[in-house]
Amino acid sequence: MSEREQALKRAGDLLTGADYTVAGVRALLGPVAGGALARDEIVPALRATGGGSPLETLTRLLWIQEPVPAGALAGAADLVAAGLAAESGGELRPLLRVEPLESVTGAGHAGYAVSDLKVRPGSGERVRPDHVVGVGGASGSLARLVVHSPVDNVLDLGTGCGVQALHVADPAVRPRPAALTATDVNPRALRLAGMSFALSGLDGVELLEGSLLEPVRGRRFDLIVSNPPFVVAPGDGERYVYRESGMAGDEFCRRLVVGAQEMLTEQGYCQLLANWLHVDGVPWEERVGAWASESGCEAWIVQRDVQDPAEYAELWLRDSVETGTPEYRRRYARWLADFERQGVTGVGFGWITLRRTGVADPAVRVEELRHPVEQPVGAYVDRVVDGLAAAQEFSTSCAQLLRTAAGVVQEQIGAPGAEDPERILLRQTGRLGRAAGVHSVEAALAGVCDGTIPLEPLVGAIAQLMGLDAAEVRAHAAAVLPELVADGFFEVVPDAL
Repeated sequence: MSEREQALKRAGDLLTGADYTVAGVRALLGPVAGGALARDEIVPALRATGGGSPLETLTRLLWIQEPVPAGALAGAADLVAAGLAAESGGELRPLLRVEPLESVTGAGHAGYAVSDLKVRPGSGERVRPDHVVGVGGASGSLARLVVHSPVDNVLDLGTGCGVQALHVADPAVRPRPAALTATDVNPRALRLAGMSFALSGLDGVELLEGSLLEPVRGRRFDLIVSNPPFVVAPGDGERYVYRESGMAGDEFCRRLVVGAQEMLTEQGYCQLLANWLHVDGVPWEERVGAWASESGCEAWIVQRDVQDPAEYAELWLRDSVETGTPEYRRRYARWLADFERQGVTGVGFGWITLRRTGVADPAVRVEELRHPVEQPVGAYVDRVVDGLAAAQEFSTSCAQLLRTAAGVVQEQIGAPGAEDPERILLRQTGRLGRAAGVHSVEAALAGVCDGTIPLEPLVGAIAQLMGLDAAEVRAHAAAVLPELVADGFFEVVPDAL
C-alpha cells in the first residue's frame, strides 16, 4: 500500500469517526440550510457549521468548500497527505470535494465520493473540460435503479468518481461482495475514483482507461451499470468529458445498448441512464425500441422526463456554469440551431434495463412513467422484467398458476348507493404505482388468485358464478391478463411456466 493510500485510509477513519455521513451532515445542517445548499446557497450552511466541532469543520472544508483554520482539525495532516486539502497561511483549504454516500436501502453510510471542487454560479470560475463531477441527481437515480440480485462480477462503465461502484459494493444491498471493474475515458476520473475507493475502504477495484466497451472487449459481466456521457450537445469542439461523448445526437447511448449483450453473462443485466431524441415525425418509442430490439436482450425502457430544446440547452448551460457568461448566447443559439437541423422536438431522459436471456424473441417494453414510484426500484426491478417475459409466454389454456401481486387493492367508482359500480380499478399501493381499469372478471380473479389453483378452473368457476358464457370469459381473460401480468398486477408462479 502506497503512502497516499495509507493516508486515504486514515482520512477515511477520520471522516467516519466524526460522523461525516449523509445522516450526520443532514442533522447538522437542518432542513433550511440543507435546502439552501442544494440550491448552491452556502450562507445558511456556514451559519450552521460555525461551532468548530470535527463534523462542522469537515463539512465546511470538504462539502461547502470553505477554508478552515489549520489547527481546528486533528488529523488535518492526513487530509493533506491524501491530497484532499492543502495547508498555507495558517489555513486548510480544500483541493477536492468529498461527499458521503447513503445506502439506497436507507440502511446507513455507503462510502465517500471524491470529485473536483464544485464550480458555483457567480464564482467567476469555469468548469474545466476534464472536470470530474461529484454526486448528483442522475447518479442517485441510477443507484436506486440497479438490481439488488447477487452478482459475481460488475462493470461500472464511465465510472467518473466511482459513485456506482461504491453503491454496488454496499453490503446493505449485496452482502456477498462482487469483483468490480471500473472504466472511464478520462484518466483524471480514474485517479479520483481510486481515491474514492481507498477513502471508503473498498479494495481490489480494477481501473481501466478507454471508451465504451473497448477496455473490456471479450469479457462478460453479471451486471453492467453506466451513468454515461449521455448529454446531446452541439458538435462545436467545446466538450465536457463527464457529460458529452463527442458522438452525434444520442448515438453513444444507442451503441451502448446495442453492444451490451456480447458483454453480459446469461441472465446478466445492463442498466444505464440515457437521453434520447424526439425527432419530428418519428415516435420516440420506435427509435429507442429499435435499440432494444437490435440488442437481442429483454428490455424495460422508461421515459421519466422530457424537455423541449430550449429547456434542455438551458439545463446544461447552467450545469457548466455558463449562464451569464459572454459565451452564453452564442452557445445557446448553437444548441438550438443544431436541434433544429436534426428535426429535434424534445429530449427524453430515462432508465434502460437490459437482461440477456438468449431467447429468440425477448420481451421489450418502452413506456413513460412520470409519477413517483417506490424506491429503490432495484429492489424489485428483476420482478418487473420477469413479468414482461412471463406476459409474453402467458396462456390461459395451460395449467397456469397466477397469484395477485402484493400491494394490489381494488377501487370501485360509481354513484352512492348504486348496485353496480361504473368503473373498477386495480391499483398498486407500492412498486410502480400503476392503476388499471378492469372488468368484473379480472377483479374476481384478483380476489382468488393465490398461486395454488390453476387458472382454467378458476375462470370456469367465475363464469358460472356470474352467469356468463365460459368460452367468452375464457377469451376475455386470454386477451386482458397478459397486460395485467406485464403491468405487475398478477405474477405467474415460476414453476408453472
